[in-house]
Amino acid sequence: MPNEGFEAKLSRRSLLYSTAACLLVSATSGSARTISGAMPWSPGTATPPLPVRPGPWMFFTAEEASLIEAAVDRLIPSDDRGPGGKDAGCAIFIDRQLAGPYGHAAGFYTRPPFMQGVATQGYQLPDSPAARYRAGLKALADYIKGAFGGKVFRDLAPADQDKVLAGLEGGSIVLKDVRSADFFALLLQNTQEGFFADPIYGGNRDMARSDLLSTNV
Repeated sequence: MPNEGFEAKLSRRSLLYSTAACLLVSATSGSARTISGAMPWSPGTATPPLPVRPGPWMFFTAEEASLIEAAVDRLIPSDDRGPGGKDAGCAIFIDRQLAGPYGHAAGFYTRPPFMQGVATQGYQLPDSPAARYRAGLKALADYIKGAFGGKVFRDLAPADQDKVLAGLEGGSIVLKDVRSADFFALLLQNTQEGFFADPIYGGNRDMARSDLLSTNV
């Protein structure tokens, strides 16, 4: 009969609808909930970002913080259009990120086998970003003291600071137990992120660099 197929489809569809309705009612302990007006939740409210508050360093020690502040200011110097990395809050951004889930490698796969990854791959290292910063900053501070007569990075002349950063980037500076080029790449990436971040995370203070974003769109 021509209508048998239609009736069979209608019957199966009715069965699916009735089953779904039964599951919904049973899941709500026998009472169905009717939603009227606005939805009873808002997008992103499960894990809203916590605004960065002024205060002491949460991850960096005082010595580490002075090195980071000087470094981000050489990676992004101030100019006639706005502040450099330090005044834009890049060091604060990195500090708060390392003290939070990112620093602890939350969501990263950090189990072996480990190998040198490529740009299209995800995290390929056993250590968390926080551990990499701690080791990298110590190794860098030790190198500077040995190479510059006991000085710290903050006290070096700007030209010498630039030479150190260039040596890290190119790998000509060898740090103890740390791949200098990898550490530089991590620092540069986080500095750039802080420079253009939503100010709620501590960087891009007062939306200082929103002009660059709008100019380049």
